Amino acid sequence: MELAVLLVGDPAVPAPLAVCAAVPPADAVAAARALRPQVVLVDADAGPAALHAVETLAAELPELPVVGTGAGAGLVLDVVRAGATGYVLREDPALPEVLRAAVGGGSAFGEGLAERALDAAATAVDVATPRLTERESEVLRWVVEGLTARQIATRLVLSPRTVENHIQRTLRKFDVPGRAALVRYAIEHGLA
Repeated sequence: MELAVLLVGDPAVPAPLAVCAAVPPADAVAAARALRPQVVLVDADAGPAALHAVETLAAELPELPVVGTGAGAGLVLDVVRAGATGYVLREDPALPEVLRAAVGGGSAFGEGLAERALDAAATAVDVATPRLTERESEVLRWVVEGLTARQIATRLVLSPRTVENHIQRTLRKFDVPGRAALVRYAIEHGLA
């Protein structure tokens, strides 16, 4: 299945992705409104303008998944804090799968990048962040890794329903609307 992708900046995109357009960061919101892509891929290496584009897209079109990309992993936390659903390295062959995961509302990170963002954010934990039980924290770590409730249940020897209950309680504690927002919140606050 081809995904309709709006490129912001100059990221390299492999097939089978259908590129709607490639626009500079300043034109990202207007292009997203006009072209209605399924996902936006932002070249984080384009500098502060790229982060501003991510912030603006997340604020004005919150239902549209935005994924950052770049030559290195140094900007993962900055891009997620700006409002991106995830991050993938430019040369990662899993880029199409990461974009599909973003469109599906799942965790949208290239291999090892979610952990890197969590590690980078670990020192910036907000004291007002609600407390999680040990099991909720464990489930949250697996959600950030992109596992389904069924996969998490298998690993923790629980029922999928119990895992889903932990996820729902965590969503309520952090007052976030879904799994993608939960992953973003967890990374921003150094949880999981």
